[in-house]
Amino acid sequence: MIVPRNTVRLWHLMLLAVMLPAAAWAEETRQPSSAEFLFIEEAIATAVEGNPSLAEMQARYEALAEIPPQLGTLPDPILSLNAMNLPTDTFNVGQEAMTQMQVGISQTIPFPGKLALREGASEYEARAAGFSVDEVRLLLIRNVRSSWWQLYFLDRSLEIVDSNQGLLRQFIEVARTKYEVGDGLQQDVLLAQLELSKLIDQKIKLKAARRNQAIQLNALMDSPPNDVLVLPPKVSMHMPEIANEKTLYERAQTVRPLLKQKEHDIHAAQSRLELARKEYYPDFKLGVTYGNRSGSNPLPRGGDRSDFLSVMLSVNLPIFSKRRLDSAVSQRSLELHKSRYSLRDEWGVVRSEISLAATDYLRARELFLLFQSGIVPQARQTVSSMLAGYQVSEVDFLNLVGSQVTLLNYEVQYWKALTEANQALARLDAAVGESVSNE
Repeated sequence: MIVPRNTVRLWHLMLLAVMLPAAAWAEETRQPSSAEFLFIEEAIATAVEGNPSLAEMQARYEALAEIPPQLGTLPDPILSLNAMNLPTDTFNVGQEAMTQMQVGISQTIPFPGKLALREGASEYEARAAGFSVDEVRLLLIRNVRSSWWQLYFLDRSLEIVDSNQGLLRQFIEVARTKYEVGDGLQQDVLLAQLELSKLIDQKIKLKAARRNQAIQLNALMDSPPNDVLVLPPKVSMHMPEIANEKTLYERAQTVRPLLKQKEHDIHAAQSRLELARKEYYPDFKLGVTYGNRSGSNPLPRGGDRSDFLSVMLSVNLPIFSKRRLDSAVSQRSLELHKSRYSLRDEWGVVRSEISLAATDYLRARELFLLFQSGIVPQARQTVSSMLAGYQVSEVDFLNLVGSQVTLLNYEVQYWKALTEANQALARLDAAVGESVSNE
């Protein structure tokens, strides 16, 4: 039996159209051989090393760490040189018995405990700044991971759109061939062309979204915004198990830098309150002066005049500053309450972040597994079956195109679920303060 040429061409087109969805579902993407893939670990390392906001916080912490030694040191002693009771008529140092050439040294000594409290409060503030650096680093890593996965999702979406464009072009050829042999309708060709135009529109939007996302990721890595970012075509599909929320709460309470920062803010406020209470007690000033005298004693004693040694101890009396000191104690007490409330507030926020991220992760993981093992393979089979049915005129072209559009949407949702799961995991790691994987 001789098969008409148009029928042979139709069968070839059908076979090609059936094979295209499988190619679209494959995770392999041709990339230029010279392209350097930006893996997520490399993006994180680059951002942590070069992000200016993180570097600013690190410099602030290092500056604050230099303050405690300054506050915990005694004030410098004072050296004094004096000419006492010098006669103005002759300026002769040996003329009068009370004339002295003095050298003295004095030292201010704060009331016991004040220096330690000043240094302790400053140390707690510096440590809190150190934890704030760790917190900013956590959030930076979270943002880089989230941005990287969003970029990966857009790449996969563009691949799906490109594959479906090629498939719809084959559909157009199939519909046109059937129309030419009298087995199809012209409206089938027009419908396929319309769907192809929709995909072109979708690709334009996706390319713009990808460029914007690449700009954001470059900003996080402190790279020029127009740097080209090429992501690897394959990633791990593994979805780790996570601990229950109660366990995650306990881990966060131990390791989350934000909570440790707030705890050190409380310690600093407590030290400042104790210091304000110490201000009711006086400071001391101790001095020693040696006075040299010239000349001789009058008769009958005679002989050289003896030198003088003076020892002084003075204290300040804070009797007129009670109102000021009372206000200072009240201020520091309110600041301590503020720090405690701030810790409670942040603890509530952290628990909410953990619960939300854990819920989002588990939901996205379930959807990903559902699309991977059930929905997408079934949708591909449906498209193949309808394509075969359309060839023998048992399925109309509208249903065929509709099934292909449905498959496209499911493929996009598959990658979206993978992306959302990894983004939720990034948020969960940042909320807890460490990796939450049980594996």
